[in-house]
Amino acid sequence: MTAETRTIDVAGLLDDRRLTPFNYKLILLSWLITLFDGLDMTMVSYTAPYMRDELGLSKYMLGSVFSASVFGMVVGGIVLSSIGDRIGRRPAVLIAAFAFGILTILTGFARSYQELLALRFLDGFAAGGMLPLAWALNIEFVPRRMRATVVTIIMMGYSFGGVASGPLTNLVAPHFGWQGVYFIGGGATLLCALALAALLPESVRFLINKGRSPDSVAQILNRIDPAFAATASDRFVLGDETVVARASLKDLFRGDLALLTPLLWLAYGASSLAIYFSSSWGPLLLEELQVKRSTAALISSTSGLVGAFAGLLLMRFTDRLGPKAVAFYPAIAVPVLLLLGLGLVPPELFLTFVVLAGLLIGGEHSGIISITAIFYPSAVRASGGGWASSIGKLGGVMGPLAGAAVLSSGMPVLRAYALLAVCPAILFVGALSIATVVRRRRSIDQVAPIEAIIGTQSGGKPAATAT
Repeated sequence: MTAETRTIDVAGLLDDRRLTPFNYKLILLSWLITLFDGLDMTMVSYTAPYMRDELGLSKYMLGSVFSASVFGMVVGGIVLSSIGDRIGRRPAVLIAAFAFGILTILTGFARSYQELLALRFLDGFAAGGMLPLAWALNIEFVPRRMRATVVTIIMMGYSFGGVASGPLTNLVAPHFGWQGVYFIGGGATLLCALALAALLPESVRFLINKGRSPDSVAQILNRIDPAFAATASDRFVLGDETVVARASLKDLFRGDLALLTPLLWLAYGASSLAIYFSSSWGPLLLEELQVKRSTAALISSTSGLVGAFAGLLLMRFTDRLGPKAVAFYPAIAVPVLLLLGLGLVPPELFLTFVVLAGLLIGGEHSGIISITAIFYPSAVRASGGGWASSIGKLGGVMGPLAGAAVLSSGMPVLRAYALLAVCPAILFVGALSIATVVRRRRSIDQVAPIEAIIGTQSGGKPAATAT
């Protein structure tokens, strides 16, 4: 006599629980790979003075090298996140991780401007898909009430990687050349990718939404909590979603996503311009202001570190108050940057204000990232996060080029900070506008109406695995 088949609402099951050791391990793995993502992407800012001296690169050449990385992330975010929505989060993450580890090592062998451009674009392509895939995978294992916080914790890995790239360059480059920095960073990334291959799970929401492998769903649920005693004969459903037969780009504009998606892109773009301007040109900008090279690297690294913690501090408010909390840091960043750029800060407080500006720019960027993917359903979550990240990073492409233009224009270097104030001003307005749209939903965590719209207009049906 066979046991009666159970119907398990996995969405409700995961939403009603606290975080478990399974979640903490997944967050740690995601944190580590985003750390190396941040390290590999940011180290070019700190190795740039050595590259400039050895390869004879002009400011415009350096700006192009910086932008090539970001443009690669734009394309990679779109392509790899789409792959993640089609074949799964896990295989797409592994492809990205191994690729950008190998390409970072190859960057150390570059001997010309053209080689640097090509390798930084390809490295950015691989790394650009990692972040939205990591967001999607973790979001789909945690309660809605903790999604913004978990995304921010993961993104702290990227910030810590950016922070580590300064001291790593100071430690390695004077003795082994800038190439040694890339060999170490890429090698560490490959070790982390091997750990991911051994330990990273697939998203149960993805498997259920695609109607795949009830046995895998049961195994993963039992890893979360053996008390579930799930089996392949159980029927797994997502009570808060509908199946989308074939998701497409237009699904990112269904219902109130027609407003939310463009607003997210605009806000993310403004924030990316600021963060990439600062990370790419921060050390060189300070050098132009007669700050020692090692001190400039330390100041930029410190700014990234405190910005990461500022973002984490903000997230508990974001989970409770919604997107309007994201407007807090940009509201302060605007006057701070204007004071710096107009030369109104006393010399003895200048570096303190630079760190404060970095804190606010980093904190506000964490804020917009934390809400980027939470408004989308599982069927298009990686694509929603990937498109927002990629379109937003067009601002990141402009950031290094804008820095090159400012530093080559002959205007006072300090004015760069004043011009940068435009970015948090746009983010401030964007965050408040997003909050206004979200307020029309029953709560920030309630996405069911949007799921239903997608299901109705895309031929959807209740999400469940076949038994």
